[in-house]
Amino acid sequence: MTRFGAVDCGTNSIRLLITDVRRGDDGVLELTELHRVMEIVRLGEGVDATGRLADAALQRVREALTGFAELMRVERVEAVRMVATSASRDASNRDDFFSMTREILADWGVEAQVISGDEEAALSFRGAVDDFHPEEGPFCVIDVGGGSTEVVVGDYDGTVHAAASVPMGSVRLTERFLVDSPPTPEQLKRAHDYVAGQVERVLAEVPVAGARTIVGCAGTYTTLSALAQGLETYDPSAIHLSTLRFSALRSLNQSVLATDRRTLAENPVMHPGRADVFAGGVMVIDGLMDMFEAVNGAAKEKGSRGDAVPLEFHVSEKDILDGIVAGLVDERLARAQG
Repeated sequence: MTRFGAVDCGTNSIRLLITDVRRGDDGVLELTELHRVMEIVRLGEGVDATGRLADAALQRVREALTGFAELMRVERVEAVRMVATSASRDASNRDDFFSMTREILADWGVEAQVISGDEEAALSFRGAVDDFHPEEGPFCVIDVGGGSTEVVVGDYDGTVHAAASVPMGSVRLTERFLVDSPPTPEQLKRAHDYVAGQVERVLAEVPVAGARTIVGCAGTYTTLSALAQGLETYDPSAIHLSTLRFSALRSLNQSVLATDRRTLAENPVMHPGRADVFAGGVMVIDGLMDMFEAVNGAAKEKGSRGDAVPLEFHVSEKDILDGIVAGLVDERLARAQG
């Protein structure tokens, strides 16, 4: 069929997925991942305080995206979509960012597109559940980013029942609350209270109690899985579809929050650009565990065990990038049929 490229530029990182899509002899589409690349660019550095994208951050994005474009040319990628989330939505100098992406991606005639929190959640959901079984649904998919967290409940076929995007992410919490490393008890309390308020918004908007399987995607979850397994190197095959039980994860998170950034960065499974904001992501996940435990407690009080959400996260290496590719494939098929 063709090769597709998906680029996601968030608050903390910019990532690329190149997928080869062909139709097999049986007529079924076969998707083969060729490249999945991540660069820490910290586009959202200081945005929470200044309201604008820093020049140095824009330069980091330019360098990374230029490398992505060259790789896509080498791999003969035919169709590309780039999405921009969280940090670029409200920045006063956002036009500088979009004109840069238009210049670099001129070969494909595209530029970065700002997507809403709802669309971000839907794309993450579609990618994250791809390797699960339909009967494991309904699913609650959680994507913890640098500036925001998306929570969506839906079915395997992509039907979304409800979604919420709330302003809590690893970079946002670190810059706003977790100044010291390791954070002080007071900083942790302030972060905890902030996350608790955002979690209340999620509970009001998303029926998380109706989910049978909780799926966590993106770097905080995948790195926690690598740490929990004691991996000596970051191994996506070991991380994908792994399970993080709340009881054990609580202990691991406490250990992370008591560890300074330099020590975290020395762990071989930790991307060096993630270590300094990792505590913020962990605080988000702690708050989400509080939410699901409260849901379970309410279900037990009602005597309805069927409404209890299993107290474990299933970790997916697939995420919004895979959802973007799926959308590009849908568009290509629709044009072919039309």
